[in-house]
Amino acid sequence: MADTLTFDLVSPERKLASVEATAVQIPGMAGDFTAMPNHAPFLTTLRPGVVRVTAGSEVTEYVVTGGFAEISPTAASILAEQAVPRAEANAAMVSDLLAAAERDLADAPDEAKMALGQRLRDVVALRSQIGA
Repeated sequence: MADTLTFDLVSPERKLASVEATAVQIPGMAGDFTAMPNHAPFLTTLRPGVVRVTAGSEVTEYVVTGGFAEISPTAASILAEQAVPRAEANAAMVSDLLAAAERDLADAPDEAKMALGQRLRDVVALRSQIGA
């Protein structure tokens, strides 16, 4: 049994991480989950949130705004819409996300309001998570 899995985090701007991790907590669309070595294959969309990567005794956090995660027994890969190290996340970034989510919800047709309302709630939760 392997003790680690390969974790990669990529955004359109850059590759943020490529490490051997013991656990990766991911904000999946249906809720947070933790990928660990020998995880069952899994593919999910992401909601705005914090990705926590445990590599040995070190924990690194990244803020993602959405995207996809693919998990296998040996790897976890995230292709993020936007991602930054948590230390780079700030109130202005979250305010922009919040304004966009509010605007999208206000302009949405009825059939999209439920999903866009959830996105707005996820951004509000992210704001409190990172203290912005």
